[in-house]
Amino acid sequence: MLDIQTTDLEGVLLITPKRFADARGFFSETFNAERFRRAGVADKFVQDNQSYSRLAGTVRGLHYQAPPRGQAKLVRVLKGAIIDVAVDARKNSPTYGRHVRARLSAENGAQLFVPCGFLHGFATLEADTEVAYKVSDFYSADHDGAVLWNDPALAIDWGIDPDKAVLSEKDAGAVSFANFNSPF
Repeated sequence: MLDIQTTDLEGVLLITPKRFADARGFFSETFNAERFRRAGVADKFVQDNQSYSRLAGTVRGLHYQAPPRGQAKLVRVLKGAIIDVAVDARKNSPTYGRHVRARLSAENGAQLFVPCGFLHGFATLEADTEVAYKVSDFYSADHDGAVLWNDPALAIDWGIDPDKAVLSEKDAGAVSFANFNSPF
């Protein structure tokens, strides 16, 4: 009961679980290992993360974890809305440096699957946005990295005013894509 759409980047999938609605609200199976495996997602998720962003225009990313601690991610929104972005960081890929973006919201229930080898980030479109995501390896500070979210070479439309973006120190000081030595 999953609507699975491929994207312009091999391996990145837009997945929308079916919702069963009635007068009470809805029920949705957001993850089922067997169904995901049949859809081509072989990664085993080991950790669930949740982020809360108080302000619209909050940017988190572009993040990655280098091998051998690389992470695939399955991202969804619990409350609010985001523009979610995956950038191909696989050195020998014909789509290296290209990105896909998707609008994920609590309302549409869509999820983005981001395989290992991609940079990932999102910008909140609404205040009080909550994002949940599964990852395929545990967090490792020694393997953590970031690329500048608004690098002109990537030409990503984040759906927000870049001059009003709310950033962490890590994201504000991230390396440019040209200076990024991809570990993938």
